[in-house]
Amino acid sequence: MNIKMIEAYNDWKTNPFFDEKTRAEVNALTDMKEIEDRFYKNLEFGTGGMRGLMGAGLNRMNKYVIRRAAFGLAKYLKSEYSKEELARGVAIDYDSRNNSRDFALEAALTLCRQGIHVYFMKQMMPTPVLSYTVRALGCISGATVTASHNPKEYNGFKVYNATGCQMLDCEADRVIENINAIGDFSSVESMSLE
Repeated sequence: MNIKMIEAYNDWKTNPFFDEKTRAEVNALTDMKEIEDRFYKNLEFGTGGMRGLMGAGLNRMNKYVIRRAAFGLAKYLKSEYSKEELARGVAIDYDSRNNSRDFALEAALTLCRQGIHVYFMKQMMPTPVLSYTVRALGCISGATVTASHNPKEYNGFKVYNATGCQMLDCEADRVIENINAIGDFSSVESMSLE
């Protein structure tokens, strides 16, 4: 294991920023290959978004990774749109997978903390509803929490542009730049549901 990986692993084990359940999960890890897989890199954000195994760690889907992706999306949107255009908002939906609603809510709260209006679906919806909603409401972006056909241990975060389609490579590249510019996880600003 390299030094950065060990530092990340130890941070997730002990830093009170991470909730008790997350720290307990990391502290319970004993298999070095498992530890390495969870901490050797950040879960990658690509053209359509990201997907991966759920669990604690940099290379897993969890609320901290979702917040980081949503924060990067917010920074991108704020660099592309005026304050008035940001008021058009972002639509967010989710499917029936484990943790989908919770992850979608984390994304919504992170975007709201950045001053971006969010239309949050009250119940799970199929992905085409998100595309329709983005266009019908004139949103600047959309996001859905789903891992499509992947096994139940996976989940994902897919991002859409103002046309209701998955972001183009050039747009996704800008989101990735903003995600990569984020320092540690504690620098990501979110807010409570209340």
